[in-house]
Amino acid sequence: MFTVLNIAGLAIGLAVSVLLYLFIVNELSFDKMYKNEKNIYRVLTVSEGYGMMANVPNAVGPAMAADIPEVKMTARMIKHGFGTNAFIKAGNNEFIEKNYYSSDSSLFQIFDVPFVAGNPLTALSRPNTVVLSEKTAKIYFGNENPIGKKIEVDNYINLEVTGVFTDFPDNSTLDCNIIASFNSSGFSVASWGNASFETYFLLNDQADIKSVENKMQQVLEKNVEKEDRWFSLSLQPLREVHLYSAGYTDSYTSRNGDIKEVRNLSFLVVIILLIACINYMNLSTAQSQKRAKEVAINKTLGATIRNLILRFYTETAILTFLALLTGILLAILTLPVFNNITGKNLELSSLCHINFLAGLLIMWVGMTLISGSYPALYLSGFSPILALKQSASKGNTSGFIRKGLVVVQFASSVILIFGVIVIYQQMEFIRNKNLGFQPENVVMLDATAASDTSQIKTLLNDLKSQSSVLSVTRAQSFPGMSSSGRSIYKSPEDKKGMNLTTNDSQKGIVDVLKLKLLAGTDLPAKVPGDTIVHLILNKKAVDYLGFTPEQAIGMKVNAQLGNNSYITGVVDNFNFASLHEPMGAYAFNDAGMEPKDFFLVRFKSSDIPKTMSGFEKAFRKAIPDTAFDFTFLDQYMNTLYASEQRMALVILIFSILAIIVACLGLFGLTAFTAEQRTKEIGVRKVLGASVSGITVLLSKDFLKLVFISIIIAAPVAWWVMTKWLQDFAYKINISWWVIGVAGLTAIIIALITVSFQAIKAAIANPVESLRTE
Repeated sequence: MFTVLNIAGLAIGLAVSVLLYLFIVNELSFDKMYKNEKNIYRVLTVSEGYGMMANVPNAVGPAMAADIPEVKMTARMIKHGFGTNAFIKAGNNEFIEKNYYSSDSSLFQIFDVPFVAGNPLTALSRPNTVVLSEKTAKIYFGNENPIGKKIEVDNYINLEVTGVFTDFPDNSTLDCNIIASFNSSGFSVASWGNASFETYFLLNDQADIKSVENKMQQVLEKNVEKEDRWFSLSLQPLREVHLYSAGYTDSYTSRNGDIKEVRNLSFLVVIILLIACINYMNLSTAQSQKRAKEVAINKTLGATIRNLILRFYTETAILTFLALLTGILLAILTLPVFNNITGKNLELSSLCHINFLAGLLIMWVGMTLISGSYPALYLSGFSPILALKQSASKGNTSGFIRKGLVVVQFASSVILIFGVIVIYQQMEFIRNKNLGFQPENVVMLDATAASDTSQIKTLLNDLKSQSSVLSVTRAQSFPGMSSSGRSIYKSPEDKKGMNLTTNDSQKGIVDVLKLKLLAGTDLPAKVPGDTIVHLILNKKAVDYLGFTPEQAIGMKVNAQLGNNSYITGVVDNFNFASLHEPMGAYAFNDAGMEPKDFFLVRFKSSDIPKTMSGFEKAFRKAIPDTAFDFTFLDQYMNTLYASEQRMALVILIFSILAIIVACLGLFGLTAFTAEQRTKEIGVRKVLGASVSGITVLLSKDFLKLVFISIIIAAPVAWWVMTKWLQDFAYKINISWWVIGVAGLTAIIIALITVSFQAIKAAIANPVESLRTE
């Protein structure tokens, strides 16, 4: 039984560790495949109001390349529609493309991306050219050669396919499926105002980063007047882009990571392996009284300390090796489930990589050294005479060691239980928090491909006429999606201003989103020729201006939307971004400076399939030959926390497994204790002891250790989870009862585990117990 418990505990611990190891190695491997990786840097915008932004103005790249000798090459990238889907027509087929970018042709010189067809150096050198990933080319054109063929984007621009590149690997930050030439994007004119362009530098080998950043500031000062210089620039090494950009805004890639997740999972690996190793040590020390006599006889017959150490470590190595094989098998069997949970595509081929094999070897040696340390070093040092005496004694050092290890095990378990409860509470808080608007029953229809205003009007009228539609409007973006960034100013003397997110919208936006109107009205219907820009500000913006909501109505304001901007309405603050970010100033406006590509529709939810079918018919009638693309607002808002939700599920599952491993050890210890006290239990039963009394007798010592574990774990768990919650601008307050629930859960788990063996011993036949020696 002890052998099975040891192997099972270690195998579960190792299976979990192997899976998490594969995940961590994959996260750390991002962008290592590029030969220039050490010299590639991403340019960041640093703004007091917006924090760190992953994008910069499109003039940055050319200006820095011209004035800074250390900059060998630059490449600018911008995602279609600042992050929206593209509508593609290839032949007679229609597609929706999420990863459509425009870029300078130098991108393929900075990033050495292999081409299947075409020349990477010249593929994007001409206007109206495009290159496709190998997978995308197959989807669009099947087995035909795509070179020279045309694709149509958004029903208005035709691009010639000039190359096919190999798909970007899953551990590449670049996630492009289509890359068009930069001068086809409509943003080829250099500008220092619109910070929407992801820009990469390839620096010389001898470049000093601090010196380059100082020169960048000088170039910025030369090209941008002081009053317009609302930002500065910095460089981020490519090797840090994936894991160290969690707090940065406006990043286009879908493959964002977080070094904190890696650290949390590494911590979880250590805890699980520690618990598994403690199981082995506990069961080994529990048997030390039996083995003390064995050691004494061996030493009397001539065995040296070295012989005994080698023997005990060999035993441990064999057991841990069996556990390792079992653990790898479990990891292989559960890898598809793990991939589904984490959203990764980890492959079994990774198990054959030299780094992984070396890691397994190190893990095996480490676990052998740790797990076998007590029997190898402590038992082998016994004096034969003392060992024979100790075998009959009730108390020795091994008992204290076992108790200490049980405390460590259950302290770790309490920390994990506490963490799971807090993570669950925070996720529920986010899910149920009043966002200041109602995302339920709102759908966004992407009408980017509309070719003229008549199509827009037709779709708008058809949607309004449907019985399931409660209200409809058009907007540049929607809550959760990035929008335009401007500044709002209190007065002409206010040179600093406050950062303002603006959303070009139409009448009906308040009703569709169910915003709380504090004063004024919704945006009015815009009359052709009307030069007045109407604004609906949130309370955050109005507070900055120094007005009450009522006072703000009709006030003229400078929000960088023209000289004729007036406040029409004031709405209560609402969370238009992730709850990771604090509340900012927001403005709906009808300036008409940005395209309103989205139809926002609030509908009745009685029959969603029928409702969406009606919307699709209206869409295809108004905008024919275009794919129908829609997004439910509440589902989109949930994607903002997909990473946390995945990690919460991973931590929950593996925490449960860690607790199971701890229980296996406790089960084994209880079995050993019951075996040691077999005769005592028999005597007590003969003298009238009840089953419950004997169960309490055998359980109370272990429960004392669990209580000590709770006392030790409480402050540690509180500190760890307080640090984790700091990543959220809106978060729960950890209640005192959480540690009570975590502790009570640990007590119940321990009690169930211990009671099983205790009751089994208590109901045994006392005659059999008294015969036992």
